[in-house]
Amino acid sequence: MRLMVYSHDAFGLGNIRRMLAICEHLLYEIPELSILLLSGSPMLQGFRLPKGLDYIKLPCLNRGQTGEIAVKYLGMGIEETIKLRSELILSAAVNFQPDLFLVDKKPYGMKNELTDTLNYLHSQLSKTKLVLLLRDILDCPEKTIAEWQKNSYYEAVNKFYHQVLIVGAPEVFDAAKEYKFPLDLTNKVRYCGYVRRQPGLKSKTLIREELHVLPEERLVLVTPGGGEDGYELVDSYLSSLRLLPEPHYIKSLIICGPEMPIPQKKLVYQAAEVNSQIQVREFTDDLMSYIEAADVIISMAGYNTVCEILSAEKAAVIIPRCQPSKEQLIRSEKMASLGLFKVINPENIEPKTLMQALLEQLEKPQHQLNFHIDMNALPRIAENVFMLLSQTFCERLCSDICQKSSLKSPEPLFQ
Repeated sequence: MRLMVYSHDAFGLGNIRRMLAICEHLLYEIPELSILLLSGSPMLQGFRLPKGLDYIKLPCLNRGQTGEIAVKYLGMGIEETIKLRSELILSAAVNFQPDLFLVDKKPYGMKNELTDTLNYLHSQLSKTKLVLLLRDILDCPEKTIAEWQKNSYYEAVNKFYHQVLIVGAPEVFDAAKEYKFPLDLTNKVRYCGYVRRQPGLKSKTLIREELHVLPEERLVLVTPGGGEDGYELVDSYLSSLRLLPEPHYIKSLIICGPEMPIPQKKLVYQAAEVNSQIQVREFTDDLMSYIEAADVIISMAGYNTVCEILSAEKAAVIIPRCQPSKEQLIRSEKMASLGLFKVINPENIEPKTLMQALLEQLEKPQHQLNFHIDMNALPRIAENVFMLLSQTFCERLCSDICQKSSLKSPEPLFQ
């Protein structure tokens, strides 16, 4: 069975990390599955890829602070780059002949680059199932509804897609209701819960030894995701450390993210050079090990990082990104209201506020943390994908049998 996956990667590492986790679980659960992943992520080669998964690297696009899509590396215009990507995706579909196409986030892809592929599958591979995967929150309802109406996404889902899988829980955010999905679209929606992350590759003891954390010290992990717009969070944390009261013993690990601009990254490393209690890494493909080893996490509210914090059941101080999308702000506020972690609005962040929140989380007993939330997305996604693949297999088998029967020579009426 063949699965083709389109990953929407225009900012940070969130989408590609989530899609790789889903692909790995599907390969584990579904026998004889082959997955072809289509992605423009510049960090794709930095991840461990399981057997059964291969990828086509698309030219990189980037969503800046304004939200506008631009070409990241090539000296080409946006339209010709989208044309190149679109033709690569269509060629992959024509040659790979997928039994199921899993599309991340946008029904027509970035800048409508999936349009030709969707039309091809609809007309030439009509038995191929199409599934749209949405994270729990896309943006504020007003902006999302306007975007879906402007780009005819409601009609696209109704015409092309067999299911909509939402990796979230309606008690946190009811996407179908908030985004005013019509009834026919709502009937295709399956809430899968959040993605539980697998334990890290290294033990807590090994990580703390690696970082030279003494028994009396507490470990704080600071992670701004991909890091492209994460310097303000890191700088706020560094400033707050100057207010650390005695006798608190804190060791800090800052993972900048591979996309943090080089001048800003240099400032972070310089801060570590004058403070032996601060260590810096640029990137790790095993972030879960460091989250499990930490006492408190300070991060943005990206989907993957939040899922890792919830999976490890760790105390956290969350400082969400507010531009150009309100996704992180909405997620963090909804989850804070459920008692999952402490949230600081970035517009109100001051070193004193951050240090106070950090000390509160360090002193909070583990039994007071509340992590009662649905984290079963991966098995539910696998169940839905397997059912659709099985349906495709049966439909093609019946079609082949009917075709062979029609080719048989009729028996003569008279001998």
